[in-house]
Amino acid sequence: MTKQPGSSAAAESDRSAPAGDAVPETTDAVGETAAEAQDAAGDTAAEAQDATGAAPADETDATGAGPSVDPRGGTALPLAPGAPVLALLALGWLAAMLWSTREVISSAAAGLTAISLSAFALPGVISAALVAGAGFALFGVDLLARRGSERVTLRFVAAIGTGLLVGLAAAFAINLTYADNATTNVIAATTAAAATVGGAVAGARSGSVVGAVVAAALGTLIFVVAFSRARDPLFDLFGGGDGQESLLSAAKWVSRTESLLAGLVAGLLAFGYLTLARRRAARLDAAAPAPRWPAYLLAGAGPGLLLIVAEVIIRVGGRSLLDLAGALSEADAVAQTSLGTSRIDNAIWVLFVGALTAMIAFGRTLGPAHADDDEPVEAAPTR
Repeated sequence: MTKQPGSSAAAESDRSAPAGDAVPETTDAVGETAAEAQDAAGDTAAEAQDATGAAPADETDATGAGPSVDPRGGTALPLAPGAPVLALLALGWLAAMLWSTREVISSAAAGLTAISLSAFALPGVISAALVAGAGFALFGVDLLARRGSERVTLRFVAAIGTGLLVGLAAAFAINLTYADNATTNVIAATTAAAATVGGAVAGARSGSVVGAVVAAALGTLIFVVAFSRARDPLFDLFGGGDGQESLLSAAKWVSRTESLLAGLVAGLLAFGYLTLARRRAARLDAAAPAPRWPAYLLAGAGPGLLLIVAEVIIRVGGRSLLDLAGALSEADAVAQTSLGTSRIDNAIWVLFVGALTAMIAFGRTLGPAHADDDEPVEAAPTR
């Protein structure tokens, strides 16, 4: 029997046709629902990652200080708080040391006495130039970072150029105000070299650590000059008498006391500066990582390292002046040798005491470690 158009089989075939057309629509609806669920899951995961504040592993520098976040997007290098103030203080200290050295040399009789006094004043000028070059260069690279120029090579070149600018200005001031002789030229050239080396130090990636080193080194230099008023009372306290042995023993204990206190000042200033930098970074970005212990160790040891670098510059750049001063007499030769050894010992003491002080101060800020059985239990996922 053949099926006619008006038969019941044809009617059933006509009624089944709409059901077949609805299959693609059901499939599309299911696909759209799955896509929306996948998008919602992705958005939820992104929000959870933002809530935890976890930073990618490559956004923390070697010192653990961590970079600041550029509000325009991207990762910025860590900035140094108070960089303009540090630059002004460092330049002011360099100007004060240059003026003091000029007054001492000018008040002395021309000739042998001026050479000897120039050799004695050279370490103070070189240390001040090193810190001034680092402080002013730190301010320069901080401006570059704020303008979005974050390339490491550009930062390093700008730091060296800024330090060289400070050195040339200091050398010009020395040649303009000091007496025109070979001694003046040695002081000017060595000062320019020290400021340039200090600028290169400021080219390091972590600006907060460099700022801590500059602040601690500047405070240490000021403390050493202020401590000179207490040398005579301490010399008598440690038994400095008329005998040669008692004089040497008292001088050694006075020098050790000065170095110990200078190291304590350096470590405390470095710790205080990094603490200020951490709090400032937390105000700007609550998810910014805090500095870890290598940053505090390097910042505390930084002033001692700068003193060692200054001694190297003195012995290389100021060799001719030291040789002239040592050739004046046997007593001058012994004095120059003794002073050089004392400066190296002082730098080593400041390095280790400063690093240890900063580490102890940082350790006291850490909370107690959690035991294994105190680990929080993960909540069961909600459905």
